[in-house]
Amino acid sequence: MPSDRSCGISFSVRHALLISETVQRYKYFLDMTVIEVLKFNRELIKNLRRAGIRLEDADYVELYNDYANMRSKGEKVSYIVVVLAQRYHVCERKVYDLIKRFRAECGGNAHRGGK
Repeated sequence: MPSDRSCGISFSVRHALLISETVQRYKYFLDMTVIEVLKFNRELIKNLRRAGIRLEDADYVELYNDYANMRSKGEKVSYIVVVLAQRYHVCERKVYDLIKRFRAECGGNAHRGGK
């Protein structure tokens, strides 16, 4: 069984170091204005939009992961939708829409409809 220690550093210390490094790396975002962040990420945002990805989709990645996990266990889609709607406090229609959008191919005219 693997040890919780690697090179004499405990898991919690390694985790804390990783968090600290991540915070330091992105600390400059804390002092930026909204327009500065938008300018810095403009090309990324444009490319995401062209691919049919909405910024708010990032809020539902775990929902889709749960969907995929439940599907792999043989659960029916209608049951999964009810469970996830309750778990994530969204309506069932939203869950169906997210599943459809996340399974779609990127690019082209994928899900560009008036939103």
